[in-house]
Amino acid sequence: MDEYSNTQGRTTIDPSVIIKIAKLTALSVPGVSKMASGPHLVNSLLKKNYLDGILIDVENNTVYADLYLVLKNDIDLYKTSLDIQEKVSRAITEMVGMDVGKINIHIEDIDFTN
Repeated sequence: MDEYSNTQGRTTIDPSVIIKIAKLTALSVPGVSKMASGPHLVNSLLKKNYLDGILIDVENNTVYADLYLVLKNDIDLYKTSLDIQEKVSRAITEMVGMDVGKINIHIEDIDFTN
């Protein structure tokens, strides 16, 4: 019998933790140069769950994310975007235990420096 089965309480996860997980995971994908500044609309920038080019929304224990990125010029943009979506979704699910609704990738620029 599990000796902790009667433990009472709850765990809360600040959205900034999810943002950090998403950011570090996205930056680890080959072909990602850096995070972009993100949406330039004032109402988007004032949202609480926006930081470092990532906008997070949590509804009913499901995470929705928009990632604004600068990708390198020598990669397949579409395949890299799919890879980012898959890896960020898996990282959030495995590390936080929350479902992921959508991971939207916004390619804001291409990095032509070497």
